[in-house]
Amino acid sequence: MKPLVIFLVGPTATGKSKIAIRIARRLGGEILSADSMQVYRGMDIGTAKPSQAERRRVPHHLIDIVPASRSFSAFDYRKKAIKKIREVIRRGNIPIVVGGSGLYVRVLIQGLSGQPGAYPNIRRVLEKQARDHGVSFLYEKLLKIDPVRATQIQPRDKRRIIRALEIYEASGKRPSDWYQGRKTLASLGFHPRVIGIKKPRELLYAEIQKRVDTMFRQGLVREAKRLFCEKLSKTASSAVGYKEIFHAFEGKISLNEARGQIVRNTRHLAKRQVTWFKREEGITWVEWQAGDTVATLSDKIIRLLSCEMGVLPQCSSPGKR
Repeated sequence: MKPLVIFLVGPTATGKSKIAIRIARRLGGEILSADSMQVYRGMDIGTAKPSQAERRRVPHHLIDIVPASRSFSAFDYRKKAIKKIREVIRRGNIPIVVGGSGLYVRVLIQGLSGQPGAYPNIRRVLEKQARDHGVSFLYEKLLKIDPVRATQIQPRDKRRIIRALEIYEASGKRPSDWYQGRKTLASLGFHPRVIGIKKPRELLYAEIQKRVDTMFRQGLVREAKRLFCEKLSKTASSAVGYKEIFHAFEGKISLNEARGQIVRNTRHLAKRQVTWFKREEGITWVEWQAGDTVATLSDKIIRLLSCEMGVLPQCSSPGKR
């Protein structure tokens, strides 16, 4: 059998990190973060990083690996994640990839296409065409050039439409042709198993409010003040939980208003994450029920995984999508 790589995905504030720790301790695992903000050193409270005590209980990887001043791409993440997965398996443990950054999860499982890098001049021309003629004009162009790739993109998704046309104009090769040569995690010799965790909206929103309140008690404003004096990368400076407080430091809003905006923007982030993962294939969803705790939900997932690993002879799945 191919070595198992477990993924725990879903929107923020669904308890993924705490559930992952319990699963890792039961199954002999090590955790790999799939959070695009937890890679940055010094951004601790606002990104809800696992505590030092939690990291001592179970090894965590891909946290605090770059300074907040540096750019970090999905390509960088995949390269480091595959290296860590191999190291964990060599130690006889199970890699458990945990996070809500959908692009990180996608490129790790599905691979990268080796497609051309960015071409700002071409992109500027395409963006002007979108402004002048509308996104539908570019989408029709893509349909003629590469119908396979076009059908994989929403007709209003301007960013991906422009990127597909940029690849074609830069290389003369259809974007779908580039994707055919990519190496998936399965083709590299691993067995990815993706579990999605979701909560009813009212429970999720209550957890988000609780999390933001806790972050402020823990010193989020103090942490943001230190970061405000540093030169941050574009990605780091746009992180929810920091950008709102930065606006307060700039006098645009009050700290109390910033707090409310963090709650609102975290809810919006959770909605986007739900939408992203709903579009992904191969996810088995496990939902919080009334009365569930981290322990009971962890047990459901462990039972599901144990069946697939051959530990339990008989069991039933919570339901696959």
